[in-house]
Amino acid sequence: MSTPFPFTAVVGQDDLRLALLLNAVSPAVGGVLVRGEKGTAKSTAVRALSALMPRVDVVAGCRFSCAPAAPDPACPDGPHEAGPGVSRPARMVELPVGASEDRLVGALDIERALAEGVKAFEPGLLADAHRGILYVDEVNLLHDHLVDLLLDAAAMGASYVEREGVSVRHAARFLLVGTMNPEEGELRPQLLDRFGLTVEVAASREPDQRVEVVRRRLAYDDDPDGFATRWAGEESDVRARIVAARELLPSVRLGDGALLQIAATCAAFEVDGMRADIVMARTATALAAWAGRTDVLAEDVRQAALLALPHRRRRNPFDAPGLDEDRLDETLEEFAADDDTDGADSPDGSGDTDGSGSGSGSGSGSGDEDPDPDGPGGGGRPPQDGPDDGSHGGDNEGGSDGSESSGQVPPQGGSPEDDGQAPSPGAGEQSPVRAAEPFRTKMLSVPGLGEGAAGRRSRARTEHGRTTGARRPRGALTKLHLAATVQAAAPHQRARGRSGPGLVVRRDDLRQATREGREGNLVLFVVDASGSMAARQRMSAVKGAVLSLLLDAYQRRDKVGLVTFRGSAAEVALPPTSSVDAAAVRLESLPTGGRTPLAAGLLRAHDVLRVERLRDPARRALVVLVTDGRATGGAEPVALAGRAARLFAADGVASVVVDCESGLVRLGLAGQLAGELGGSAVTLDELRADSIAGLVRDVQGDNSRHKSRGNSRGNSSGDSRRAA
Repeated sequence: MSTPFPFTAVVGQDDLRLALLLNAVSPAVGGVLVRGEKGTAKSTAVRALSALMPRVDVVAGCRFSCAPAAPDPACPDGPHEAGPGVSRPARMVELPVGASEDRLVGALDIERALAEGVKAFEPGLLADAHRGILYVDEVNLLHDHLVDLLLDAAAMGASYVEREGVSVRHAARFLLVGTMNPEEGELRPQLLDRFGLTVEVAASREPDQRVEVVRRRLAYDDDPDGFATRWAGEESDVRARIVAARELLPSVRLGDGALLQIAATCAAFEVDGMRADIVMARTATALAAWAGRTDVLAEDVRQAALLALPHRRRRNPFDAPGLDEDRLDETLEEFAADDDTDGADSPDGSGDTDGSGSGSGSGSGSGDEDPDPDGPGGGGRPPQDGPDDGSHGGDNEGGSDGSESSGQVPPQGGSPEDDGQAPSPGAGEQSPVRAAEPFRTKMLSVPGLGEGAAGRRSRARTEHGRTTGARRPRGALTKLHLAATVQAAAPHQRARGRSGPGLVVRRDDLRQATREGREGNLVLFVVDASGSMAARQRMSAVKGAVLSLLLDAYQRRDKVGLVTFRGSAAEVALPPTSSVDAAAVRLESLPTGGRTPLAAGLLRAHDVLRVERLRDPARRALVVLVTDGRATGGAEPVALAGRAARLFAADGVASVVVDCESGLVRLGLAGQLAGELGGSAVTLDELRADSIAGLVRDVQGDNSRHKSRGNSRGNSSGDSRRAA
């Protein structure tokens, strides 16, 4: 095994190191989620932590790491006799994103279970991680069925393996550490809440610190063993400090004043449930033990809030994680205790009574004081920068304050007024407007039966779901169809010389259950941003509808992409990605104005789908075209748009047109366009899930109504469409 990079040699990243060390001191804190851009030492720091973890005593020969003093009575390798056991280093087990269910929870030998009635069980990664660290890199990309298993194990402290009535249970208590890049998508809320702490990391912008990072990394790559030897002293000191903090932890007093501050802070930030209060209490206690104190101070509560609350206060997927530190300080000051828990007379002389967390020499984050008086991670040192990077909102306020009048843009997108702002050359560009409040949308799905990645949108053949049949297994058997297996083996029992009660089963008799569940799709939004859509209230409603569909795509685990068209061309505002948040940000800053190059938008979307089909052929696409159906600019824009639309129909791409046409007189152009696409059309009002109680619209749907509506209006509106 290669020598890991020393934990104490990691440059900067004080919050990350502190969060990991607090979990080493008190595993009950509940783990760490590390969020940040690529190349910020996330994985390096996590892998280095295992070398600092205290050794564990285990029962000799037990594959499930039972403690000698209190072995698990239900251990599959048990029962164990009480004894001294053996000591070994704590394990760090890595869970690959593409791991199978059997690799995670373990596998049961079905043939021996049926024929001999024995539990021949091969432990999985959860068993290996018991009493150690379970590390998931790119945890936000983990498949849903693996997330469900992790949630169960983290909640119950045990793993259950069920195979057709045969079950195995073993203890699985571990420190869960995950790293992720938010640009690649967010975590499910249930798993997000299971992480005790969260840390936002970013690369330093200080040249001197970046130089030191490069210098240490090059030195490590040249001679890993020699580099580790140079840092052995610091590693030993931190390891000894963790052991001392663990021994001190039971003696730390969490006073009523600190508890009141914790409860008031969680209530002020409106976090769901009570887990946040419990995690904050455990974190504050661990902070005090790490600093060598037996009393929890206000600065510990403040630091605990900064680590435990940011990922719990998000109200929807498009809210950036983070805390308002001014509000946090006001809450802590309002509920400050009068006794010694406020830190006024603390032994370390911090004297910090305003909850600013300046104790332990961190000051206000100006960097003028000793940067790390207490070793790696500091002693309750707050982050130098807030978790919220301000990437959501902020820059778009100028276009949404309502100071500009709506309806200034001609409906045909000719030469719109610019409301006092200079337009882009030839585009008549308007400043962006904010999206209206999102709402719950109707279910849109792709017809047929797919085989894509697990999700919650369209029907698909999956590893999980309801059983629909049986087949011979391809490779390892994962889901046994018991009835089909018995039916296949029954005719051969006499020929195989069956003499006892057991069923003589051969490999050829086994049948794999085929199951039907739901898959995630690629939802490609094609948004008309031309002048005909640019009226203030109208575009706000359109953005609100797309934002609602994006929220739906997030909940159904889809990939999303965004193509916009206006002026004289179309552009890919966001290539297909799992980051719905990124799509929401691009949508918010979307400008409008100019003509309507509908054909260009459709052709660009068709090209995006062609490229994505090569990258991920199993993932089916759903095109959501948001437009009023008008086409202007260039020669024969209507005919070109029709030909482009028929390309989607020829490829069998599922599509839905969100009809944004408004006013008393409607031309029905979106309905005609939906017919050419081979899809269906819905109005903005019909898109709402509560517009007609209990109605769920499938993309395949009945297109005849839309076609007939378009034909009935075609005679009266043909001239109008050509004029458009």
